[in-house]
Amino acid sequence: MTRARPLLRLAYPCAVLALFTLPGAAQQANPAVQGNPALDAARAVLATETYVAPPPAIARLVAAPRHLNVSLTQPSPDRKRFLKEESEGLPPVSLFGQPHYYFAGLQVDPTAYRERRLTTRGGSGLQLIDATTGVTTSVQTPNGASVSNPVWSPDGAQLAFLANFEAATHVYVADAATGRARQVTRTPLLATLVTRVDWTADGGSIVAVLLPEPRGPVPARPAVAVGPQVRLWMDSLESPQRNWWSLLQDPYEQDLMEHYTTGQLALIDVRSRAVTRIGQPAMITAVDASPRGRYFRVTTMRRPFSYVVQYSNFGRVEELWDGEGKVVAEIEDRPLREARDTTDDNGPGTNRDGAKRGLAWMPDGNGMYFLEPVPRARRGADSADADAPAPAARGGTGTNGPGRADRLVQWLPPFGPENTRVLYTGEGSISSVLFSDDATTVFVATSRSGTGELFAVNLAQPETRTRILRQRAWTPSFSVIGTGGGFGGGGGGRGVVGADDSLAFYHNPGAMLGRRGTMGGSVAMVSSDGAVFLRGTRYFKEWMNQPPLVFVDRVEIATGARARVYESAPNESATLTAALDDDFTRAVVIRETPDMVPNSYLLDVTAGSYTKLTDNADRMPEFTSAIRKRIFVTRADGIKFLVKLTLPADYQAGTRLPGMLWLYPYEYTDQAGYDRRIRTEDINSFPNGGTRTIEYLVTQGYAVANFNPPIIGDQGRMNDSYVPDLRMNLAAVIDELDRHGYIDRNRLAIGGHSYGAFSTANAMVQTPFFKAGIAGDGMYNRTLTPNGFQSERRDLWSGQRTYLEMSPMLFAERLQGALLMYHSMEDQNTGTDLISSIRMMQALRAHGKTASLFMYPYEDHGPAARETLLDLWARWTAWLDIYVKHAGESLSKKDAVIAAEPAEPSP
Repeated sequence: MTRARPLLRLAYPCAVLALFTLPGAAQQANPAVQGNPALDAARAVLATETYVAPPPAIARLVAAPRHLNVSLTQPSPDRKRFLKEESEGLPPVSLFGQPHYYFAGLQVDPTAYRERRLTTRGGSGLQLIDATTGVTTSVQTPNGASVSNPVWSPDGAQLAFLANFEAATHVYVADAATGRARQVTRTPLLATLVTRVDWTADGGSIVAVLLPEPRGPVPARPAVAVGPQVRLWMDSLESPQRNWWSLLQDPYEQDLMEHYTTGQLALIDVRSRAVTRIGQPAMITAVDASPRGRYFRVTTMRRPFSYVVQYSNFGRVEELWDGEGKVVAEIEDRPLREARDTTDDNGPGTNRDGAKRGLAWMPDGNGMYFLEPVPRARRGADSADADAPAPAARGGTGTNGPGRADRLVQWLPPFGPENTRVLYTGEGSISSVLFSDDATTVFVATSRSGTGELFAVNLAQPETRTRILRQRAWTPSFSVIGTGGGFGGGGGGRGVVGADDSLAFYHNPGAMLGRRGTMGGSVAMVSSDGAVFLRGTRYFKEWMNQPPLVFVDRVEIATGARARVYESAPNESATLTAALDDDFTRAVVIRETPDMVPNSYLLDVTAGSYTKLTDNADRMPEFTSAIRKRIFVTRADGIKFLVKLTLPADYQAGTRLPGMLWLYPYEYTDQAGYDRRIRTEDINSFPNGGTRTIEYLVTQGYAVANFNPPIIGDQGRMNDSYVPDLRMNLAAVIDELDRHGYIDRNRLAIGGHSYGAFSTANAMVQTPFFKAGIAGDGMYNRTLTPNGFQSERRDLWSGQRTYLEMSPMLFAERLQGALLMYHSMEDQNTGTDLISSIRMMQALRAHGKTASLFMYPYEDHGPAARETLLDLWARWTAWLDIYVKHAGESLSKKDAVIAAEPAEPSP
């Protein structure tokens, strides 16, 4: 099957596609081990064209049952229970190999009319966990189906979820008290664009997109082509774009996409299962029902489609529909976006004057609200109120100065252009708002002149307000913890700290805590005596001695008075996942240390006591027992950076081990920029391993150094220093580890994924340090990403010298060592097309370099299937055994026998 546009994926006849140098070439690269049984076995692993298994110690770590541990992060709206989505562990390749379509970036399972992710990543079950006792209730899920995207009803009494059967997806609703569930849909869902359901405020109905009835036939491709593929660009507009792996190719694929994305909006009564169809079938991309289910905010995708951009750039219309599907208001009509509109000063995807920014339903069900700029005529130099005093603010004053001012507007039924009223006018740009549950108070986040502020506004007297918080270099935000919801930007940045924070280098002053409202949506968490709570993190300059501290501050709305009510202990890492009441007397916190597995605890805030709710276990003791060190390295120009070194648990001081350097560079303008990034490091965190954690190599006798080498340069031109900085970084790391006696500098490997793979190849053509490299899903020729990459914003034509110098394929003749490449055959990442690895392999083979390329079917950017992951490790360890661990030496007879033993079957 060719790479050219494999729209429908079918099972491959072989599991792994591989390209190698000839065995003879491999042996010549390491003549001292010719005929060694152990290394002959390693070569056999590399040449095998079916999935193979790694050494047992690695296999156990890759497939460790991490999914059995519980993290209480999804509370019900009433905060009585937590939801845990169960998993069977790593998904098998048989799920990934099921037929699927790619429609301009949209992955579809055509058998079941759903997004492919629901097929490959569905859970095995659901559990409900009591928030105060930890007692677990299992949800009854149907046999033969995986489950996905559970959604609590607004009162927390019910849970809706998708049941993914082989040929259809249905909605089930479970009783939260008993776990009993039943199917509520008779017609299957169309779950390709809209992949979850919505609740009405009373919990009586759900909103879903169903398969249309009757459903038209699947379009058939013409037996013979009816014409050429046509691409026109006649508007003389600049259109610099990244490289998309999945794009529509012809009119047939357009018709096929429309078929698989056209669905029927419906309101389904949970008790009776009665269905009310709303409007006509359409390509619905998003649905947001009003709390009472009388209106629906619906976004539909419209033709024309495009052959040059992905579906997220296709034309869309956002409208308000009534219960019969009649359009009562148009919110936005966004045309197809193929080119960058140079006349739009705000850039693509930003909100312009007149747009209803932040549009959402009022928490009391009384219409909607949105933000809009104050008309310029009202705030210009000639306006009557241009010099009017700003509203009074308790706790301090301040002005925006010239620039944008926003206002908060309520939009009432029947949602005509005249059905609006201004609730509040701010002094500057409003980034986001959050209402109280009764909609009488609104909390406003603003940013002006580099300063973030939070205000409380009583809507009965909007001319007065209380400042909750003000801090420089901070983006204020609201946080609905435990639900994945949130508003506005993130927190953090260097700021002005108070006397009690005098030791802090920089300080996230907090996101205001929110919760789910009684009618759905998110509202502010306001205490019974009129206070709100801010959650934040203190970071310290001496972070190696003072790890980050999580805190919660109580702020009185009436006065702005602030008091700290919780701060994590300095000897542990803590994550606040839920407040169990509006007065913040009880909360759930995940606690961990380097030696203590993360577990959830019930915190009595007043007493400061903890009750353990979960009983998680260390699923990888042979990994967590490894020796870990943080080492600062200084390179030749004085720049310092951190290296995380991991050694085998039984390491003896002075023993020089074969080394693996695993890297992913980042760009900075100076040392201070790097320091600000690294100071969020938490030394109290428990060792966390995933499926591709390179530190697992310590079980094979390696010293593993993991680091993010800094590339330093002027803003916009950092990559001009990429090659010399990379050389300096690597030399400094090797010299420092060698000075400590940890590594044998004559047996070193280097590796990385994505941009780390790119840097691995660069390291091997620009330095003589490495016997071998491992590079995954990388890009090796920057002329194939001519419109920018990573933080590089220059294009190939304006930064040609840098693009060429950073392209390791152009220096393939210089490669030293043996390079193993692997690449996912369905890599969707815009900067790492599979063709790059294929051409790099071609170049290396042309120059007689030792190299291999393993291409994995069905995988995206970062392998996920169980068989793929185990196979990767089998080939990595075999490659490193040949070219690093045993470089230039012969094995003893005993070691040869052990190494030649067949690998254990995949667990």
